Amino acid sequence: MKKVKIVVIRKEFYPEFADSYLTEGREVGPCPLMNVGDEFLYEGGAEMPKDLCPWAWIDIYRGVNALSAGATYSPWNNQNGMQILCCTDGIRPVIFKLAAVEEEL
Repeated sequence: MKKVKIVVIRKEFYPEFADSYLTEGREVGPCPLMNVGDEFLYEGGAEMPKDLCPWAWIDIYRGVNALSAGATYSPWNNQNGMQILCCTDGIRPVIFKLAAVEEEL
């Protein structure tokens, strides 16, 4: 099994949806838990990396686990052992880059 590096590469926020669907509207702002550039390392098992949002972990775990086991997403991705995933918050999603680390566990 390989380790997997998880990096926050983008945060989105859709204020028009927030105004329409959230109690606090656009005041809620983008995700307060993650920041662009945050890095986490998955080291195996089902244990979530420290400080990663638990909701995001649920959303990206399958992809992390697959990369750890050696999955590849070519020809869709131009880099082997890499995948781009996001959390399922439709108003303020966070986008993650997952990359298998060559070092085996």
